[in-house]
Amino acid sequence: MTSLTTFYLSRLLGCNIFDTRDNILGRIRDVYVRIHTSLDDNQSSNPQVIGFVVHVNGKNKDAVLDSLQIVKFGIHYKVQCQSMTLVSHGMFSGAFLLKESILDQQIVDINGRKLVRVNDIRMVAISAGTFVVAVDVGTEGLLRRLGVNMFFKRLLQPFGGNIPSKFILWDDVETIDPNTFNIQLSQTRSKLNTIHPSDLADIIEDMSKNYQAPIFSSLDEEHAADVLEELRVKEQVHIIESLPLGKAADVLEKMPANEAADLMDHLEDDKTEQLLLEMEPEASEEVRDLLEYPDGTIGSLMTSEILTFTAEQTIADVMEHIRVEKPEMESLYSLFVVDANNVLKGIITMRDLLVTDPQMHLEKVMNTNLNSVNDYDRLDAISGIVSKYNLLAVPVTNDHDELEGMVVIDDIFDELLGKKRAS
Repeated sequence: MTSLTTFYLSRLLGCNIFDTRDNILGRIRDVYVRIHTSLDDNQSSNPQVIGFVVHVNGKNKDAVLDSLQIVKFGIHYKVQCQSMTLVSHGMFSGAFLLKESILDQQIVDINGRKLVRVNDIRMVAISAGTFVVAVDVGTEGLLRRLGVNMFFKRLLQPFGGNIPSKFILWDDVETIDPNTFNIQLSQTRSKLNTIHPSDLADIIEDMSKNYQAPIFSSLDEEHAADVLEELRVKEQVHIIESLPLGKAADVLEKMPANEAADLMDHLEDDKTEQLLLEMEPEASEEVRDLLEYPDGTIGSLMTSEILTFTAEQTIADVMEHIRVEKPEMESLYSLFVVDANNVLKGIITMRDLLVTDPQMHLEKVMNTNLNSVNDYDRLDAISGIVSKYNLLAVPVTNDHDELEGMVVIDDIFDELLGKKRAS
């Protein structure tokens, strides 16, 4: 007989609860835990056990166990306590149930950047309380649940084999069950915001549709916009249609206008109009302009988020503008010099900014060999220019040589090589 400090939820469930006189008080059905959202120096961020669902007299009831002790007999557990107090369900407000919300559910492995299934939950009892420390997503956890892991261990031992085991510490876990996730959102920052948008897009695509929108809603708007760009079209449409109108509009405003326009092309006209009316006027107008271009034209692919300057400005002026505005990286592929009528006059590269005297005027530095395309040209007209001149971005002008935007090389290759993420 051994008093345990670490134990597994799967072996705790179904155990009888004994008092100090070995009277059976009930049987454990589930465990309530609460996540502390405002931590002091002595408080763990791991979920803490605060109560139990206990089967008593043919019914499941909420209970608090005083002076809990778990004792191991072989592979079996015996749960002892000084006393058991039945309480109302409201006693555990803000808590969630481990078996109901975590066990057998999908979770996000933050470090592994993938979706995994919880086969068991490891817990620890210390002087400060009982806490969840890790989830078991390995084969051993599943066999333990079935009660056959010791059999397989003995079977493999003569051959030097081991049952694969994998634990993920709670700090590296993000739950996706809606019941649990609402509790997690009270934390100041979702762990999902630390995952690269491309990885998180892959994770969301692997989720069932019931989880995709709640997970997406937990992200901050900047990160959500980046993730939305990386999703396949069918997931983009599902999420935008599932979000509240205001939330969806806020995220679309953070996306490049050309990406937002591409997404809206796959929505019903009524939904598109609702979103455009909800968006800020400036962002809405940019997207409307792009939606007017026919599919397969340069204009349908270009971004209007560009940096323009006048010939009289200096390199120092440009560098200061970039420092203040902090534009997206794509906006820095090419910088454009225009006149008072927005007619394209020249192009500045990042190399120009780095190697030229800061006091030099742009008219002395800019490249006047524009290599521009018309906004109504077909997309195949741009491939030759990109390959011949090794350009990262190509300026797009209208019939009056006025600058409308640019097409970046990433979007060109995605479109021409058919690598755009589709349904």
